[in-house]
Amino acid sequence: MTMKIFLPDSKGVKTAYQLSGKYTPAKSLPANPARIVYSAAHVTADPFSPTAPSGPAAIDWQATMAFRHHLAGLGLGIAEAMDTAQRGMGLDWPNALKLIRRTRSELPEARVVNGCGTDHLNPENARTIDDIVRAYMEQVEAIQAVGARIILMASRALVRVANSAEDYKKVYARVLAGCDQPVILHWLGSAFDPALHGYWGEENFESTLETVLEIIENNSAKIDGIKISLLDKEKEIIMRRRLPHGVKMYTGDDFNYPELIAGDDQGYSHALLGIFDPIAPLAATAITCLGEGDTKGFHALLDPTVPLARLMFEAPTQYYKTGVVFLAWLNGFQNHCIMLNGAQSMRPLSYFTNIFCHADKCGLLQKPDLAVQRMRNLLALYGAD
Repeated sequence: MTMKIFLPDSKGVKTAYQLSGKYTPAKSLPANPARIVYSAAHVTADPFSPTAPSGPAAIDWQATMAFRHHLAGLGLGIAEAMDTAQRGMGLDWPNALKLIRRTRSELPEARVVNGCGTDHLNPENARTIDDIVRAYMEQVEAIQAVGARIILMASRALVRVANSAEDYKKVYARVLAGCDQPVILHWLGSAFDPALHGYWGEENFESTLETVLEIIENNSAKIDGIKISLLDKEKEIIMRRRLPHGVKMYTGDDFNYPELIAGDDQGYSHALLGIFDPIAPLAATAITCLGEGDTKGFHALLDPTVPLARLMFEAPTQYYKTGVVFLAWLNGFQNHCIMLNGAQSMRPLSYFTNIFCHADKCGLLQKPDLAVQRMRNLLALYGAD
């Protein structure tokens, strides 16, 4: 069945778009995949809550957990309560902890890492690095209390308090000493969170790299790997080649992930990606192909998703979650595209129409007829029906 929809351009002029109607059935990852893969999962807001969007997170727990079961069913790991879940941009720590506990309870056998930060500490109230360590340890202990694993998120409060790279080394050494299992570090670039500019106490990549490598080398027994989210493949490769033996690189590059995951003759990256939420079926199938030695099949599936990812994560990059939730709505994982903190309003109409077209071309619209209906509903909201 062929379908078409009239989509407006930036001037409101409508053009017919013919859907491809294709959908690529997913293959679940095997128990020992070629790469360790985590999908950073979004949350679904409760649109009926009387809580103001700027208040505590109002979550639709049924839809939120159902999506996690979907990811686990594909064999994908889950990066829980991180930036894709609007951590620090709508998802507060009490609800993040509730989310971590629920995922641990409902999916005890799934591969899950959980965001651990200092977001319950207002950066303006942080005075010393001791304050930062205490805040980190409060979350470390809460997460470890349910037997869950940790990804150590960057701290906005630490940026405010730290005076040098030495302060970062001290904080990370003390926090890592309190972790029961090896953790994943997260180097999050300022494109994702402008408040993290100057993180690690340095202004340029070369100096910052030396600081981070020193932290890893001095605490390697406590570190499983590092996720680097700089949207710069060359920087990731440089760091990957210098990591101590046994410490993994998890790509967080939502612009260049196929090349980085495929790797080269000197190594490859595992994956911990926000884009692997909306493209989860293709991601699972592609990594399965890679494990079967089908590199061409891997690239044939993932390479066409890069334009979608670059659109979804375009500047201001921190609002990529709006596209993630929008595509989840188009695919029927939730009944609306309302977001925590009202973040659905942070992208223009053209962003949504372009995502719709890119997703169709990639074979990501699982139910094209539903996606068309919902796209028309959105157009009507904008007066473009």
